[in-house]
Amino acid sequence: MVFAHGFGCDQTMWRFLAPAYEDRFRTIAFDLVGSGGSDLSAYDRDKYGTLHGYADDLLEIVDECATGPVIFVGHSVSTMIGLLATIKAPEKFVAQVMVGPSPCYINDGDYVGGFSREDIDELLETMDANYLGWSSSLAPAIMGVPDRPELRTELTESFCRNDPEIAKHFARVTFLSDHRADVPRSTVPALILQCSDDLVAPRAVGDFLHRHLPDSVLHVIENVGHCPHMSAPTESSRAIDNFLAHALR
Repeated sequence: MVFAHGFGCDQTMWRFLAPAYEDRFRTIAFDLVGSGGSDLSAYDRDKYGTLHGYADDLLEIVDECATGPVIFVGHSVSTMIGLLATIKAPEKFVAQVMVGPSPCYINDGDYVGGFSREDIDELLETMDANYLGWSSSLAPAIMGVPDRPELRTELTESFCRNDPEIAKHFARVTFLSDHRADVPRSTVPALILQCSDDLVAPRAVGDFLHRHLPDSVLHVIENVGHCPHMSAPTESSRAIDNFLAHALR
């Protein structure tokens, strides 16, 4: 069972969820190159100029660490990294769990991604002007759960620890990506796990994915925020367990 974190995060944020699976699976969590404790010298702006570079890294990790097909659990941008990997090598995956996924963050015609292009441009410009200030204001809103200030602080500190230049580049790759056309190409069974009130990935995104992603299940958790694996781990693991009970039959 392989866990991949979202933008601004690192592998430690799976500590509320991953232990629930350690008795049944070999669990592996890792930091995306450029994030957390990864080797920053390995960050290649050309390779990681699209999410395909990260998908190639994921496939290398699966080849190195797994003896058979894996269950991939991704958060936020890593859900699309996982989706691209399942398209490139479907035989390496038995299931994929998408926590707060979005194939495109920008509204486009009838598609509701949650943001206008002007919203995203302003977000990126603010990040360029003052990365630490941007992190301090946005991270708590992304985490949500106003009754859990310690989680809001943790996400803020995680954002602020990232190398600003790498984070700015990764943000552009993340928020300007559009993988809607790739969604129907993934045939690996998928759980779309969303929060009922998510600033980053609104419910309409989950509905879009469920309509276009073959062999998918949509489950909505009553929770405020974009990180249910941290703020609602029990509800998240219950949904994952129910999904895996069918996907692994």
